[in-house]
Amino acid sequence: MTEITRDVVIVGAGAAGLTAANQLKKAGLSVAVLEARDRVGGRLWTDTIEGAMLEIGGQWVSPDQDALKETIAELGLETFDRYRDGDSVYVGPDGVAHRFTGEMFPVSPDTERIIAEVTERLDAMVAEIDPDRPWAHPRAAEWDTISWDAWLHQQTDDDEAIRNLAFPTGSAMLTKPTHAFSLLQSLLMAASAGSYSNLVDADFILDKRVVGGLQQVPLLLAERLGDDVYLGQAVRTLEYTDAGVTAIADRMTVRARRAVLALAPVLYHRISFVPPMPRLQHQMHQHLSMGFVIKVHAVYETPFWRAQGLSGTAFSPYEISHEAYDNTNHGDERGTLVGFVSDRLADDLFRVSAAERRERILTSLSHYYGPEAMNPVVYYESDWGSEEWTRGAYAASFDLGGLHRYGADLRTPVGPIRFACSDLAGAGYQHVDGAIRMGRLVAEQIIEEIHA
Repeated sequence: MTEITRDVVIVGAGAAGLTAANQLKKAGLSVAVLEARDRVGGRLWTDTIEGAMLEIGGQWVSPDQDALKETIAELGLETFDRYRDGDSVYVGPDGVAHRFTGEMFPVSPDTERIIAEVTERLDAMVAEIDPDRPWAHPRAAEWDTISWDAWLHQQTDDDEAIRNLAFPTGSAMLTKPTHAFSLLQSLLMAASAGSYSNLVDADFILDKRVVGGLQQVPLLLAERLGDDVYLGQAVRTLEYTDAGVTAIADRMTVRARRAVLALAPVLYHRISFVPPMPRLQHQMHQHLSMGFVIKVHAVYETPFWRAQGLSGTAFSPYEISHEAYDNTNHGDERGTLVGFVSDRLADDLFRVSAAERRERILTSLSHYYGPEAMNPVVYYESDWGSEEWTRGAYAASFDLGGLHRYGADLRTPVGPIRFACSDLAGAGYQHVDGAIRMGRLVAEQIIEEIHA
């Protein structure tokens, strides 16, 4: 058993932990980053599957993600625009693929009017929300004790409007059934992106990608830390007093003045805390859970949809794959589509055989792109729900009523222990941008404390 002493021990080598470690090291503090996996990156993971480079985890960069954009530039990485020339496709309740351009789906005039009115209402509500303090809003308790689904049903009885309004924060982002989280949680999701309209706008949210994959961000950050990153070191016990911490991993022990837990809160319980965490944390962490989404990668000999005048962008609240995009890599002659299957639909698909699951998902994609979508040369499903050190996707959110009850305490230190990950972010919540922001924030706090 190796024993080392550092100023700060960081648990988790994702974007948050590695950002914090680099900031601390720049300030002259010694660090050790302990990572349970055999790789760095956390929910960022680029791999080659059957000869195709696939971004198995997070991949997109939005115009508002300043922390991520600064990091990408500072690391010398290049970005490229997501392909979006041509028509988008929408499948409505009639099961027919309708081509369209612009942001509004091709729905009836009445449904379009309702969607526009409720979107305007939501944008006004979101403008009042501080993403770092959503529980501080005067109506926080009221908005946190009604489900997103129930609130939408109060606005209209138009089912197609409800499905399309529910989609951006439900299936697309929180990846939970809309009855399982609150209106306030939905407003926070939108506020973290600047507005509800931003979440609806795929051209905004899914703007650019990094040449060679977004996992290069944590890989390059880890490279700078050199031997201070330890892989395959799951922290089993964290002993702490006001004087410092002792992190006990599988093959090493780190004594430090501070600890940063830079992993999803659903994993905190995998660590035995000595003494136990305070009652507040015990309760709070039980009200946070991961969403669930299957990210489907289908690679074809050519991007055949482009020849049909399609952008590759597709939506439907009635399809198994509720959204899909052209995900062709930079400079690649082959074409790649990425589709998403969320919450209960994802549950259901993992109850059938792998062959039937593939058939159902590709059939859904064929409803957007035609029969050619049925025959990819490479097919792969990102299943983060089966990852021991993640347990879902994209991030953790509170159950109904949990955000206003516990949100203010999410980042509260416990003795020498600090918390940082995208799940705890305000701006950039659930995104790499939020992870970087949280890594910077916690590093600043520790530097101030230690240098005080």
